[in-house]
Amino acid sequence: MAKTSGGAHAADTSTTPGSGGFLDSYFKISQRGSSVGQEIRGGLATFFTMAYIVVLNPLILGFVKDGDGKFLGGGDAPNLPAIAAGTALVAGVLTILMGVAANYPLALATGLGLNAFVAYGIATRMTWADAMGLVVLEGVIILVLVLTGFRQAVFHAVPAQLKIAISVGIGLFIALIGLVDAGFVRRTGTGPVPVELGIGGKLGGWPTVVFVLGLILIVALWVRKVKGAIVISILVMTVVAIIIEAIAKVGPTVVGQNADGSNKINPAGWNLNVPAWPKEFNPISFSTLGEFNLFGSFARVGAVAAILLVFTLMLADFFDTMGTMTAIGAEAGLLDEEGNPPSTQQILIVDSIAAAAGGAAGVSSNTSYIESASGVGEGARTGLASVVTGLLFLVAIVFTPLVTMIPNEAAVPALILVGFLMMQQVKGIDWDDLEIAIPAFLTIVLMPFTYSITVGIGAGFVAYVLIKLVRGKAADIKPLMWLIAVLFVLYFAIGPIESLLT
Repeated sequence: MAKTSGGAHAADTSTTPGSGGFLDSYFKISQRGSSVGQEIRGGLATFFTMAYIVVLNPLILGFVKDGDGKFLGGGDAPNLPAIAAGTALVAGVLTILMGVAANYPLALATGLGLNAFVAYGIATRMTWADAMGLVVLEGVIILVLVLTGFRQAVFHAVPAQLKIAISVGIGLFIALIGLVDAGFVRRTGTGPVPVELGIGGKLGGWPTVVFVLGLILIVALWVRKVKGAIVISILVMTVVAIIIEAIAKVGPTVVGQNADGSNKINPAGWNLNVPAWPKEFNPISFSTLGEFNLFGSFARVGAVAAILLVFTLMLADFFDTMGTMTAIGAEAGLLDEEGNPPSTQQILIVDSIAAAAGGAAGVSSNTSYIESASGVGEGARTGLASVVTGLLFLVAIVFTPLVTMIPNEAAVPALILVGFLMMQQVKGIDWDDLEIAIPAFLTIVLMPFTYSITVGIGAGFVAYVLIKLVRGKAADIKPLMWLIAVLFVLYFAIGPIESLLT
């Protein structure tokens, strides 16, 4: 999820606040110094700053094969429109629920970082249904923690700076995925280094030009504070890519041999989607809905590994939501004297349901988006703005068949930008305190270097406990942190243990 520019915004006094009427009384529009017009503008702004997820989620989830060699929602071939439709549907329904049940200007959709973890860290080890089952379990567990109040124990068990390191590491991981998917960074196959710039250390090909221009455009729009910068960049570069493909006939990336044994090589082609207007539009599909197996992962990877995967999902999802809802409340001036937003319990309940709903719909965990701050900047102060945003997501379902015409090179510059925004949090880590700096460093670097979010989190947690023990500060370690560290030790030792027992 991208970070928007901060800063409190006063309500738009140029618009007369609503007086009377069902909407005004239900959403407390006048009471919060807003108006129906402000709420509609806020809902529109939030949608256009986060609508990119309808495009990016299919590109992140759609091309990854699970442990059985199958694609999500498409069997033996990617089914991007179905993933896009499911993404828009869940985002729409849950954002509307947030507005109606919690009366808060907060929108939800599939979480960036979370979806990458599900795709690359979970689904490759089991079936997609098993992976989404873990997402559903994570959402249910968070809901129980919220309802019982146990969330405070979980929240305080993990040091705050380790939580920051997790976000930073995920940001770097997302950026690396973007660079690789664009062909800007590639595996060498041979040589002293595992990756290199472009092809043979040099950039080349029209797809790379589209990616570089897209990155320049999205950065320029972002620093100019243009609302909807990510969506604008994706749309503009998709048009450019379609024109280039129509003229240059670039074709897809191919490295291999023809049936007759002759070489078939086009390393400078489009990496995933070839940009072109679809020859035919298939009916809107929701084939990912219901693609989950609640406990299939336990049989596939074992109880310890499954529990750790659920816990990792929970960490990334749960803590992010706490920070997001507080930041949005501060932006809107809705926090109380203790820094809590109104209807905190309802907000957390809806967010927990969203996590489970995303898994049940086969589109990964849904979570609260910090992009909601853009709506607050336009005057949103109530849940009516969320209802507007949610309705727009539902309308977006109609356009999901078009997602197949968007090339990766036009979309992944957004991942680079999101990686940068998440990286900014690194300044919150005290690098002079070795007890936190070394675990944070391991967490951050091992995520992209091992292509595994789980490995980074596990290494950081184990290192934190180990350093505390070495320095004679075992009493500082929370009981839940002990349990987590032990589980991660078992996780890392599963291979050696299995070899000893066989």
